[in-house]
Amino acid sequence: MKKYTYYIIALLALFVSCDDAEFEFSSDSCYFIFDNSANRSPMLGTAMNSLSPGVFCHAAVSGRYFVFNTNTAPGQTERVAFNAVDEQRTLILGAYNESGIIVGYGNLNSPAIFYAYDNQCPNCYKESNLPRYGLTMDTTGKATCKSCKRVYDMNNGGIISSGDPGDKLIRYRCSTTGPTGVLSVINGQ
Repeated sequence: MKKYTYYIIALLALFVSCDDAEFEFSSDSCYFIFDNSANRSPMLGTAMNSLSPGVFCHAAVSGRYFVFNTNTAPGQTERVAFNAVDEQRTLILGAYNESGIIVGYGNLNSPAIFYAYDNQCPNCYKESNLPRYGLTMDTTGKATCKSCKRVYDMNNGGIISSGDPGDKLIRYRCSTTGPTGVLSVINGQ
């Protein structure tokens, strides 16, 4: 009987120690380090500011430029040329290194949570495995997929706020040292 008691206690300890934290972040690779003190991107800096929750910035690469746009300035784009350090860094920005990422502080928690999401609709991407389902941000912190019409709440962990049920946004591990500091998105292998 004592033998079974130890097994039961061990199993209970195993189940108690498990939670959803391991499923909170994607296992996909994403690697982006941006030093805003050297590159000076006001758009990205605003999204990296904990005093500006609800501001999200899409970051992508086009040639030898970083391309940024925010949900608070629709239609405006900022291009920042790579510096010598950026030229040496590996970049993996979203699915297939094509879609880019979205970063910013959510406005629902205190203190605010800093998020990094893939710019792909996770549900359309899951069905096709093709990175052609980019999201469109709006001023309220929502991201919409043109294909499936799902709307994701970037302020609330990327959950679906309207549309068919499915997966929430693909989330990456990230940190920032502030608006004129360093943004680090390092995820996966």
